[in-house]
Amino acid sequence: MKVGDARAAAGDWVTRYARPQPGFAGAYFSGSTVGVPDDAELPASSDVDVVVVTADDQAPPKPGKLLHHGTLLEITYLQWAELAFPDDVLTSYHLAGGFRTDAIIDDPTGRLRQLHAYVAPRFARRAWVRRRCEDARRRVETRLAAIDPAAPFHDQVLAWLFPTGVTCHVLLVAALRNPTVRLRYRAARDVLMEYGHPSTYDDLLALLGCERLPADRVRHQLRELAATFDAAAETGVALGAARTPFFFTSDITPGARPIAIDGSQALIDAGDHREAVFWIIATFARCHAILSADAPGLHEARLPAFRAAVADLGIASTRDLHERAGEVVHYLPRLWRTTDDVMAANPAITG
Repeated sequence: MKVGDARAAAGDWVTRYARPQPGFAGAYFSGSTVGVPDDAELPASSDVDVVVVTADDQAPPKPGKLLHHGTLLEITYLQWAELAFPDDVLTSYHLAGGFRTDAIIDDPTGRLRQLHAYVAPRFARRAWVRRRCEDARRRVETRLAAIDPAAPFHDQVLAWLFPTGVTCHVLLVAALRNPTVRLRYRAARDVLMEYGHPSTYDDLLALLGCERLPADRVRHQLRELAATFDAAAETGVALGAARTPFFFTSDITPGARPIAIDGSQALIDAGDHREAVFWIIATFARCHAILSADAPGLHEARLPAFRAAVADLGIASTRDLHERAGEVVHYLPRLWRTTDDVMAANPAITG
């Protein structure tokens, strides 16, 4: 499918289902398709991210992934209050990219285009780039500090994994690249190779724990994940509206399998097995969050496979997670020096 066709499907969904809702204040594209030409191919393992803006005091629950006209969409709701101050948007590394180019789908009030007109000419200015890098760095520090040792182990793993992966985002923001979610390590590798810092990439993999993980072990992780994923997805289908809601529920469904499982397999097949580890572990942990809530027996039955996958990263306990979190925080000054080098060498950064 062409990106333009996928965008058309997203626009149709917005027109049919988002625009008629009370409080609708607009919609725009975010994520990996922003800035991609209409005639480019959309990989089968990719979805199209759509942000629906609401003027309501509280955003509706995230619909997540859904299939519309043959296109897998990822729908997120955002309160207008989070976009109300343009300088705050420019400072936010996960919001600013949506207004770097004209990615607006619908704008009944005109305020989204005003925001784009403000953000776009300032996006690449050095002061704003640095602030967004600092925003990403703070996310690493604050979220690693918030790991709850009393939480279930799968929740602790998620609380460690995602901020650890934001180390990649610090670099991607400095390079003016999309801070992608699933493919963040491959994207960070490309930046570090381009800017002459290959050893920093080895450091990032070491902090994750997969620097020396062989491909056959990652293939084994994925096979085990596939079995757990299918069990969690089938549990969700069986329970329907009675399933326990999580913000990532739609990521663990039959329709999302091409991204979670096939997308990881494609990375392994391309020789990027270490780059597949982040999303394999993230999906594993999310599956166990679902199973522990809705199918405790399956959760217990599949738990050894999850524990083994995490142990492949050198983590077997809460203590290990906290020690690794400390290593990540300790590494941040070195990461920041590399980030400074990338910003200094990036010819697209102005001012």
